Amino acid sequence: MSSNRKNHLMTESAIKRAIDKLAFELAEAFPGEELSELILIGIQLRGVPLSKRLCAKLKEFTGYEPKSGTLDTSMYRDDIGMRKTLPVILETSIPFDVNDKDIILVDDVLWRGRTIRAALDAITDYGRPKSIKVAVLVERKGREFPIHSDFVGMKYAVPDNKRVYVNLEECDDEDAVLVKYL
Repeated sequence: MSSNRKNHLMTESAIKRAIDKLAFELAEAFPGEELSELILIGIQLRGVPLSKRLCAKLKEFTGYEPKSGTLDTSMYRDDIGMRKTLPVILETSIPFDVNDKDIILVDDVLWRGRTIRAALDAITDYGRPKSIKVAVLVERKGREFPIHSDFVGMKYAVPDNKRVYVNLEECDDEDAVLVKYL
């Protein structure tokens, strides 16, 4: 691996176990055919491959596969005009009706809550879901909004002067969760 081992919070095998844990929790919360009506929406960038992995695991474990979509929250962020560079806009694909559906927003890290807040705004532009819940690979302390995750792979107490980075094979050629100084 290209990273220093002491900076690792999660290795490839720990990430696999966390995804299994998330899939089991989702299968328990949405039993049987309810899973086939569930919608998992991966938040760009790393929430998308996590969502796809969760859908595959759910199908493997239960035989039912949720619908899946992708969401870019860039234009819904509250810091859009404060950044020095314009955001790169990635694909949003929600090719189904979200009205009266259970939606799971999937992301890599929940820290301040700003991305989830933006995702909530974006989803409501598509309709009025029955419920919206949050699934994350890593949850850390430091929320700025009253937002929590409903399904968590791992929780870590990381000091505010450090940042959690999730590397995924699909985006970064390795699976690892790292912590580094800001």
